[in-house]
Parts: sequence; C-alpha cells; structure tokens
Amino acid sequence: MGDLGVAVIIEDDLDLRNLVEGVFLQSGFIVHTAEDGRHGVEVVRDKRPDVVTLDVGLPDIDGFEVLRRIRRFSNAYVVMLTGRTEEPDLLAALQGGADDYITKPFRPREMRARVAAMMRRPRNTNVEPEEDPQPLPPAPLAVTGGPVLDHDGLRLNPRTRIATLGGAPLQLTRSEFDLLHELLRASGAVLSRADLIRAVRGNNYPEDAYISDSDERAVEVHIGNLRRKLRDDPESPRWLQTVRGAGYRLAARRLPDAPD
Repeated sequence: MGDLGVAVIIEDDLDLRNLVEGVFLQSGFIVHTAEDGRHGVEVVRDKRPDVVTLDVGLPDIDGFEVLRRIRRFSNAYVVMLTGRTEEPDLLAALQGGADDYITKPFRPREMRARVAAMMRRPRNTNVEPEEDPQPLPPAPLAVTGGPVLDHDGLRLNPRTRIATLGGAPLQLTRSEFDLLHELLRASGAVLSRADLIRAVRGNNYPEDAYISDSDERAVEVHIGNLRRKLRDDPESPRWLQTVRGAGYRLAARRLPDAPD
C-alpha cells in the first residue's frame, strides 16, 4: 500500500483525470480511476479507498447520485470536483456527505493541501454496508483532545468528538463538528469565513492558500446546517451569531430567568 493509502478518481475528462492521478501518486497514494459513475461506485466498493475525488458532471449518473450510493457502504473522504459554484450544488454535496468541494480550474497545490488536511482529521469507521445514507456521525475516537466545551446546553467533547444538545446527541458531519469546535473555542471572538475554512481543513492548511467564493459559500452552508440541527433562530440566536461583514461568533450566554 502507498504511504497514505488508496485513492479512487471518478472523472470522465481524461486530462483532468490524469492531473488528479498525478497529484495523488506524487503524494504517496495507490490510485484507481473510473470514467463514469456506475463504474466508479464499483471501484470504490472493490478497492475500499481512503479518499475519492468525484466529478459532479459525469456522463451516466451525476456525482450527487454517485455520492449517495457510495455513502451507503463507504466512509472514505470524498472531494467533489465541479465547474459550478451555485449554492444549491454546495448544499447538495455537503448534506450528501461530501467532505470538501473544489471548483475547477484548481491548482494541484490546492488539492494536495486539502487532501492532506482531510487525512489529519478523524474518520468514522462504523459504516454498515448498504444502510440508508445519513450524515456520518463523528468518529468515536479522536486525536484532537482538549477540554470539554459547554455553552447554554450545547456540550462538545473534542476527544470523543461527541456533541450533545440538552443531553441529546447531535449528528454532525466532520466539517460541522470542526467548525462548531472552533467557534466554541473562540469564546465569542469573531471568526472570519477564511478562519473557519482553515479550521475545517486543519491547522496546517497554508495561510496563503487561495480561498474562493465557493469556499466562503461552503462555510455559509455549514453554518446553515448547524443552525438547522441546533434549531437556532438566526434572528435571535442562542449559539451562532452572524456578524455582518466580518464572519461569525458564539452568541452571548443567556441569563437564567429571574424568579417571580
């Protein structure tokens, strides 16, 4: 096996497929490729990769359907590749279980940095074959560590990567957990979208890495997903507050109601 494991590239464009294959080979992966979605699903099933890159615009079935099928049996990191930057596409990819979303054209250095950041993040290792696809819960074991964080009934344990609200577990994706962790750690300090992108991709993500409009929209999608799962009202937030023109921060703690 390669130093970093196995990668599968699902891409119908030969030039782009060769480019991505070269990036992974140079990074120490064993690489397998597929030219269409149906074949790609079978390659993922057979080769059990650590990372999958998946083109949205495939000739037989689109990348979102391929992602749905892969998530039935695989917990591999999935990076969606697309020339489209519309928010519905971002939402479909991230809610469907993608770990990252890269718009074309991109630089090989950018892909290497993103994959390296993903590989440092904990993975869920308990996906049952052929179960209905659901957003993957955080891995039960982690290497991040740090103190347990608590804010108005929201409790997050970085070591176990378990988040609860009022004692009930929250089913968060890896990116949602990492983003929420960063906001809780900041204790009310404003974090820009760029700050949160780097938090999601790992502390070693290059400071000078290019951050695109689609990257920033991805953060907005993650925040929207978190608000939905927390049932947080953006007009009167209990946990996640938007700071216009600046980014996001943790809302101030609410004071308990005074007794009558």
